[in-house]
Amino acid sequence: MSKVAERAPSPQVTGRPRRSVASVAQGVVIAIGFVMLVGGFGVIAADYRPYKIPSASMTPTLGIGDTVLARKAGGDAVGRGDIVVFHDDAWGNSQLVKRVVGVGGDTVTGDDRGRLTVNGKPVDEPYLDKNPVLATAFTVTVPEGRLFVLGDDRGNSLDSRSHLDVASGSVPASGVVARVEARIVPLSRAAAQPRTVAFDGLGGPLAHRPGPLVPAAWATVIGAALIVLASAAGGVVSLGRRIGKRRG
Repeated sequence: MSKVAERAPSPQVTGRPRRSVASVAQGVVIAIGFVMLVGGFGVIAADYRPYKIPSASMTPTLGIGDTVLARKAGGDAVGRGDIVVFHDDAWGNSQLVKRVVGVGGDTVTGDDRGRLTVNGKPVDEPYLDKNPVLATAFTVTVPEGRLFVLGDDRGNSLDSRSHLDVASGSVPASGVVARVEARIVPLSRAAAQPRTVAFDGLGGPLAHRPGPLVPAAWATVIGAALIVLASAAGGVVSLGRRIGKRRG
């Protein structure tokens, strides 16, 4: 009698289902977007602070009620032409926003039209109103370690010219807390603050170039967009598959 050998069925190997190429790509894009979003926002949150402009003294550059972003910086990181946020106990308890036009050792002269001469060289300031009202004429030498600051609206600004009897109107460089780099409110006029070259002919210290604000802002926006688009695309693909299965 012959024997019939029965072969037991081989066990099926089960494992985790493989992810599709589209699913993997979606995960990669979302991961990249997340890194860009968090990285860009982190840079802005760490280096920048918002400030609201309380008066019209910086018009037409900055208007009353505007909100600006300023990068944290001390007085040793300030040059002529920079717009700075500072405080000086002699000027009151509030923080102010003005433009630096003179540093320690400079001789600054202003005429009654608001035009400046620094160390004997006329300064062309294109950001000023083309039809300024009468301003206060003055000549001062800025003490070392201090800054001479003016509003861009030379006829309507309580600035260094209003305090000439104390340290020649200058403020301590140590009172600087930040440099203005962008206006964010109102949105209709939101823009990066360009570096002025008005004082470059005087030599250093010069107005500083913008920091990482613009690249960080773009990284934040692009990162958020990648996350939203990749998530939406994944949802559309999943929906299409479910519809296809039902029809099949």
